[in-house]
Amino acid sequence: MATLQSLAFSSPVSQYSHQVPSFAGVTLGAIRSAGSSFSGKTLHLSYSQYAPQRRKIQMSRLCVMMVKPTIQFIQGTDEQTVPDVKLTKSRDGTNGMAIFRFDEPSVFDSSGEVGEITGFYMIDEEGTLQSVDVNAKFVNGKPAGIEAKYVMRNPQDWDRFMRFMERYANANSLQFVKS
Repeated sequence: MATLQSLAFSSPVSQYSHQVPSFAGVTLGAIRSAGSSFSGKTLHLSYSQYAPQRRKIQMSRLCVMMVKPTIQFIQGTDEQTVPDVKLTKSRDGTNGMAIFRFDEPSVFDSSGEVGEITGFYMIDEEGTLQSVDVNAKFVNGKPAGIEAKYVMRNPQDWDRFMRFMERYANANSLQFVKS
């Protein structure tokens, strides 16, 4: 019935003499069509028999934003240098550490203009992983590199970090090499 109704309403030859009341897609009036041989009949149905009862339904919307995985030392400024990453994990798998080494990172080029290094931020579509364990390396008084450590204290932290690294590796054409 709902399909027939929608076809009749969308037909360019149909002209209706009055508004047809409907509940839950069931027509409760007569359909009159000019220029068509179809003429509908009045249909009487009890509301509670065929239409669902009104309920408060809360619909949640899942909004997934696709964010390019990035690393930042200054929030809002992406690091362009791809790091060398070393992973360690305990024998029982309960904790681990990731050590990131950046040679001549781009943050040194813009740190005077944008601000100071405030931490180590790994950002992707799931959110932000962060650490404050960041050390700069200087050679002859000039910045030469940065080493940042991210500690994972449980298996959930490890799994979350590995999801970030998989996305970051795909975005930057990196590969995992087991040593």
